Amino acid sequence: MKTEINSRSTSTLERIALNIFSTAFTDKCSARLATRRSQSIMHTVFLVLCASGALAVPLYEETTPRDGERCGYESCTQAEAGLLNVHIVPHTHDDVGWLKTVDQYYYGSRNNIQKAGVQYILDSVVKELWEDPKRRFVYVETAFFWKWWVRQGGAVRSRIRELVRQGRLQFAGGAWSMNDEAASHYHSTIDQFTFGLSKLNETFGPCGRPRVGWQIDPFGHSREFASHLAAMGYDGLFLGRIDYQDKRVRLKEKSMEMVWRGDDDLGSASDIFTSVLYNTYSPPPGFCFDVLCDDEPIIDDQSSPMFNVDQKVSWNCVSDHQVVITAGGDL
Repeated sequence: MKTEINSRSTSTLERIALNIFSTAFTDKCSARLATRRSQSIMHTVFLVLCASGALAVPLYEETTPRDGERCGYESCTQAEAGLLNVHIVPHTHDDVGWLKTVDQYYYGSRNNIQKAGVQYILDSVVKELWEDPKRRFVYVETAFFWKWWVRQGGAVRSRIRELVRQGRLQFAGGAWSMNDEAASHYHSTIDQFTFGLSKLNETFGPCGRPRVGWQIDPFGHSREFASHLAAMGYDGLFLGRIDYQDKRVRLKEKSMEMVWRGDDDLGSASDIFTSVLYNTYSPPPGFCFDVLCDDEPIIDDQSSPMFNVDQKVSWNCVSDHQVVITAGGDL
């Protein structure tokens, strides 16, 4: 009887021990399997993050000017003393939603409302810049540029970075959009500048940094916004729309340029050089050569009865020998 009890007890203990061992073994295997799965997942996540980082933050050498390359002010043609220096600024003003939605503007849809397709503008600009090193272009609205950028392949991106490094493609403004200055709260203004400028910085480094504000289409301008730009490190601000009476006086007195103090309390720290463009942001009258325009071409053949250079060259609204002419317009 005693033996039987011991035998049963031993058998029971063995079964308990076996169960404990099996459970422990199973738990250990499960733990190892879970660890391996976790490591695999972590490895995958790490690779994805690395790939994302590689796309978002280019290598240092991709954004740093190489020997012979200059960006920013150093890439500008030097002005000549004693001569009238005409600075032609090829640009496009792409409303981030106006008569059409953002996607309609980008893809060129609903042209019965307005003929505009931003993707085709950027495609053609890059093509023309690449064909001639002397050509320059200024782009402003980061929202459209980013929408276009993320759809480009590696070869096109490499070309764009080279154009930016060489100062052939430059950015002005650089915010997500060209914000209104009257109804927009300063929080929203700062947020959308932060978002747009961060995209340019991550993609192009210092060469993608805009140096001037480009508020050519808002209807009215505020000192507070000028103060914000000065605080953000901008060197200048270009305006397109001011009161017609103010503009008439400035044209007459040749005072289209000024140093604007954005804040009396901040003093000179809020000063920013400000210039009012001659013809809002369009070319001067008679100089629109877009397919939608019908201005006469410049004919410099003196033997031709159509010679019109003397008619075309007439400028008298600035106080020095530096003239800015915009060559571009809406979309």
